Amino acid sequence: MQASWPPSTDATQARPGIGERLAAMIAIPTISASRAETGLAVFEEFIALLAEQYPLLHRHLNLERIGDLGLVFSWAPAEPSPVAPVVLMAHFDVVPVAGQEAEWRVPAFEGRIIDDQVWGRGALDDKGALCTLLEAVENLLAQGWTPPREVLLCLGGDEEDHGHAARLIAETLIERGIAPEFVLDEGGAITEIPFPGVNGWFAMVGLAEKGVMAVRLSTTGEGGHASAPSGLTAVGRVARAVARLNRNPFGVRMPKTVRELFTQIAEHAEPKYAKIYRAAAKVPALTARLLPLIGAEGAVMVRTSLAATMLAGGSSANVLPSEASAMLNIRVNVGETSASVLTRLRRAIADPLVAVELVEADEPTSESATDNAAWSMIGSAVAQAYPGVAALPYLTTAATDGRHWHRHTPNVYRFAPLAMDAGQRAAVHGTNEWVSIDSLRRGERFYRALLRGLEAGGGKDE
Repeated sequence: MQASWPPSTDATQARPGIGERLAAMIAIPTISASRAETGLAVFEEFIALLAEQYPLLHRHLNLERIGDLGLVFSWAPAEPSPVAPVVLMAHFDVVPVAGQEAEWRVPAFEGRIIDDQVWGRGALDDKGALCTLLEAVENLLAQGWTPPREVLLCLGGDEEDHGHAARLIAETLIERGIAPEFVLDEGGAITEIPFPGVNGWFAMVGLAEKGVMAVRLSTTGEGGHASAPSGLTAVGRVARAVARLNRNPFGVRMPKTVRELFTQIAEHAEPKYAKIYRAAAKVPALTARLLPLIGAEGAVMVRTSLAATMLAGGSSANVLPSEASAMLNIRVNVGETSASVLTRLRRAIADPLVAVELVEADEPTSESATDNAAWSMIGSAVAQAYPGVAALPYLTTAATDGRHWHRHTPNVYRFAPLAMDAGQRAAVHGTNEWVSIDSLRRGERFYRALLRGLEAGGGKDE
């Protein structure tokens, strides 16, 4: 993989210690899901570490705390500019490792460097990308560079726990009349794609993301001794409801983003496959029905997905429970709504004794464009950091903090400029998460090139 990317000769990009700085970030266990038990002290420790690691950034940019875990660094231009600002995002919280400790090659929160790789929870999601972003700003400040328009670095500390900080940041800035030209958050990465006839690595940039719902199914039944059951128990009724949902998947629908993906994949595919991908983009109804046949990765691009993740009911093996419940995690396809999903759930379950309750929901986002200056700048920055790698659009199936901006600006993109093979992608929220120092340096170059690209007629970071 790396052999196709010539090493950088940029001395600023090679500022010593990027791996060590990320390792220090990883060593602070900013687990947002544990905040109620641990408090904010560990997050304050992390914020203090950033001030120590990036002194120029803290000296020249204005820092505003929004809520407990929201940080906004405002980088003002040398002269007032009428051009809309840009928002660059990252988050510094991580998911827990409870129950997985024995499976890690090294302790998850040690922050160890092995063979020019930084290991630990958050190396990829999302402290690695945050590190490269702050490195780029620090290096540009060291060069005496100032952006031609305002740049806002919006960092959140609870993305893995509903993203309240990012939501509050977005709402606060919008109330002040800030309307960014584009927003860039985590999401895709430099990776290979599982499509036949297409070889090499690509920068997968999310144009939209699916909605997220938590739905509770519940029912009650007659309790008593398990030796004398009378009809369907509460547990049996909920289990039957889940089984009916699994037997009746949601219908297929191809978002515009997925059609655009096939159109652009065709430009990089072998000739016979290029024809297939162009045809797929032109006949989305047919393609949407074929994609699920290639597996889960194909299905989630064109269908609302559903998974029962929690079941509850009963207190003893020989007692009939008087109530039972199941929790569903649902990822809503673009073009559908939480209301339409609830209607379909009730219809598929077909049991008035099973209550279908919406616990929480974030709707699917709108779809950003690929025919504008923002997309061009992202693609140009990718090419400078990873020569020969093209940017491709895709549909983000996981939730990001970027979703909170879609109501306020039409151009929200999701991409972390780090190279991830299949094993690394599986390590996100899993075990043995790591990132190469080479990838960190290239990520820094990406952000620096992107910022330089804000200059009129710019885009090259020489």
